[in-house]
Amino acid sequence: MTDTQFQYIDGEWRDGDSDDELTIRDPAAPDDPIVSFTGASRGQAADAVAAAEAASGTWAATTPDERDAVMYAVADRIDDHHAELAETLTREEGKPLSSSRAEVGRAAELFRFFASFARTAAGETLPSSDPETVTYTVREPLGVVALVTPWNFPIATPTWKLAAAVATGNTVVFKPSSETPMIARALVEHLEAAGLPAGVVNLVVGSGSTVGDEILTDDRIDGVSFTGSTDVGRHIAETVAGRGIPTQTEMGGKNPQVVLPDADIQKAADAAAAGAFGLTGQACTATSRLIVHEEVLAELTDAVVARAEDMQTGPGMDDPDMGPAVSAAQDETNFRYIEVAEDEGATRLTGGGRPDGRGDDAGYFVEPTVFTDVTSDMRIAQEEVFGPVLSILSVSNFEEAVRVANDVEYGLSASLFTSDMASARRFTDEIDAGVVKINGTTTGSQIQMPFGGMKASSSETQKELGHRAYEFYTHKKAVYRTDP
Repeated sequence: MTDTQFQYIDGEWRDGDSDDELTIRDPAAPDDPIVSFTGASRGQAADAVAAAEAASGTWAATTPDERDAVMYAVADRIDDHHAELAETLTREEGKPLSSSRAEVGRAAELFRFFASFARTAAGETLPSSDPETVTYTVREPLGVVALVTPWNFPIATPTWKLAAAVATGNTVVFKPSSETPMIARALVEHLEAAGLPAGVVNLVVGSGSTVGDEILTDDRIDGVSFTGSTDVGRHIAETVAGRGIPTQTEMGGKNPQVVLPDADIQKAADAAAAGAFGLTGQACTATSRLIVHEEVLAELTDAVVARAEDMQTGPGMDDPDMGPAVSAAQDETNFRYIEVAEDEGATRLTGGGRPDGRGDDAGYFVEPTVFTDVTSDMRIAQEEVFGPVLSILSVSNFEEAVRVANDVEYGLSASLFTSDMASARRFTDEIDAGVVKINGTTTGSQIQMPFGGMKASSSETQKELGHRAYEFYTHKKAVYRTDP
């Protein structure tokens, strides 16, 4: 086990000076700690904000080509260190190595995509009612933005926030999850090596109650972007609401995959298994509810169970189909919901235990788990598990399927399997979800497409990703210019 500096403030790496001692463990072998360090204090969080504020004016005044040059340099460095970054990610988060490789590659792609925003985050010229006056808009950076990011995509999610913020001229205070600080540190190291000036990006790793609250209550913060649980997102929104600053919260999901009788059943089963069990179910867009027309219920259920039982589970470095849960807390949550489902009367068809006879001390592993006889009023059909637990619900028609799909507080992602495009159009119109897939899994997003949810899944402000993601990180100023 090694000790490493994890606080990066005003261009310098520092030790934390709080009372919080953090130990990072491989979730596949939690008895062997990887790294131990002291978390940041409130004072260090305040120092990070001060550094970002001091750098704000200079960075905002840089030319577009100066900013995008740094972004492209970061992308090149990520490509050059692809293998070691993927291994770092897998060691601390647990996901299969191939998944980590894909995520690291996505981070490089994100930097290149958002680099163009330095040149294209433009305003527009609008017709004026006065022939002597020119009317147009310009976009300017917010100033200092706080980015609070999760552990489940610990390089991709920070990158799509950070790259958009920096490209549009903002400076950043970056608070990653304390579960995955090593990949966050590596990302900032590459920003530093690419020539990003001191103070533009500042990293503080520590508890939410210490570091998070200090940042969020600092009047020098001009915007907040958060991805994580709904409870924390609501707390953040409430904390900053009185200041009226732009706030973006992307939160939980209870994502449905609906299957109609005319669907390709094997493709639907493959998608459900991939969406529910891939990444150990630890994705906000994971498939949690499989809503199936009664005519194909038995066939689809058999196919999904077969896929679940065929999945290989093991340490992420072995690149299995499914790795461990990220932590002891998430491991406990997975098994608690399995018990809750059985207590409520759901029928467990497969899974629910440790794979391959692994004991409780041999990593945070759980078998892919499938429940049937689930009704919409059960907790297992309403609450986000964030683990590889799939609930199958039976419906008798399209209308009931949509009603059941919408019968949760969340509205992030939803999928429909059908060969009837009229049903696809209706589903797109009637489903309460910010991301809609037709004949595809609920998971995954493309960089050029906007990402965000509805209801309790999102603050429903500007979306992340996509060509207009820069809108969140900029003010639009209206200009009326009359020449003398």
